[in-house]
Amino acid sequence: MAVSDSILSRLLQLHPKSIDLTLERMWRILKKLGNPERSLPPVVHVAGTNGKGSVIAYMCAIMEAAGLGVHCYTSPHLMRFHERIRLGTPSGSAFIAEQDLVAILEECEVANAGEPITYFEITTAAAFLAFSRHPADYLLLEVGLGGRLDATNVIERPALGVITSISLDHQQFLGDTIAGIAKEKAGILKPQVPAVVALQTSDVIPTIEAEAAKLGAPVLVHGQHWQSFEQHGRLVYQDETTLLDLPLPGLAGQFQIENAGAAVAAILALNDTRISTVDIEDGLRRAQWTGRLQRLPLGRLHELLPDNAELWLDGGHNPAAGRALAQSLADLDERVSKPLMLVLGMLNTKSAAEYVEPFTGLATGIFTVTIPDEQNALSAQDLAAIARGLGLDAEPAAGIEEAIAMAGQIDPEPRILICGSLYLAGHVLALHSGEAVSGPSGAGKR
Repeated sequence: MAVSDSILSRLLQLHPKSIDLTLERMWRILKKLGNPERSLPPVVHVAGTNGKGSVIAYMCAIMEAAGLGVHCYTSPHLMRFHERIRLGTPSGSAFIAEQDLVAILEECEVANAGEPITYFEITTAAAFLAFSRHPADYLLLEVGLGGRLDATNVIERPALGVITSISLDHQQFLGDTIAGIAKEKAGILKPQVPAVVALQTSDVIPTIEAEAAKLGAPVLVHGQHWQSFEQHGRLVYQDETTLLDLPLPGLAGQFQIENAGAAVAAILALNDTRISTVDIEDGLRRAQWTGRLQRLPLGRLHELLPDNAELWLDGGHNPAAGRALAQSLADLDERVSKPLMLVLGMLNTKSAAEYVEPFTGLATGIFTVTIPDEQNALSAQDLAAIARGLGLDAEPAAGIEEAIAMAGQIDPEPRILICGSLYLAGHVLALHSGEAVSGPSGAGKR
């Protein structure tokens, strides 16, 4: 076990709740640390239900194509905690090194002095400490959960806000209505700071616009101030002054047209003359985001499958993600038709039936697994019963590898999608690479 894993395990015990939305504990520890949140590069603060990580991936790739140093803070991690803290330089960015992570975690542990604080709060404070000590041109900062009371929402004046697609998720913390959730997400808006708003359902926009009006925050809304769409195999971006003919984004899935468009809108809203159209083109092509409709390269798990099998991985977990994913697989089937099998694992805090329902009529079979080492994992048996209740052919498996092998026996050229949870995605990547998942997840984002 790495030293950082031991420290993270201790930090996980500092608060009886893994999620406890408030900012008081953050203000306390940040003050003890000398307020590193006041010494950060210009911050782009990104909230939303789906698409946050992809938008950050595009923005990071575009900025790096321009030779800028870009820090990124994202959550949760898939295999190692270090993935959450990416330190940027003009020559590229990399996950924080073990020795640097150990140093900042120990510094935060000492400063906290055993006081109650959630895992996400103290590790976010540690990330701010790291970012404040490494010069960069921008920090792309992903909200953990919600927005208004999220631990990241201590930045007094970011350079820009971004609100990606909003849908129902985490209702037990954010409320049972889209409008209520939108209000929590809009809590990242700051007075006079512009914000880019991605494609939303019609009941979201009035809430965001009302919150922005209270603060005098100008908002650039998809469909009103800018739009993006696919045309003739290209990504077209258009706003009130700009028309760009761009390459399709490098990340798979039709929904990435929307995410890439939001990233381009955000880049242009920064009005940074160091970033050119060529940089935008290069960044869209090169962007990478592990575990998001990703076709896995040849690796250990392919040994369980026929030679012509496709193996895909996606960590989306809410109903909106399920709908977008099913549509993307349907589009893929129109181009290259293969029988689709799902290897599915989910948490019991998610609406499994709503996630799976879009795959009816699309998936040939589902093989369910219990996500390893997750207290809130839905059992393979219960998950299979839910899928069967929707009319799908579903069978529980004893583990991930067994499920993949079972899926590979249905057809000589199957398309297998492993999906339902980022935590499942982390275990799959570990099995595929032969590495181990390390560091506690901290009950997800918090």
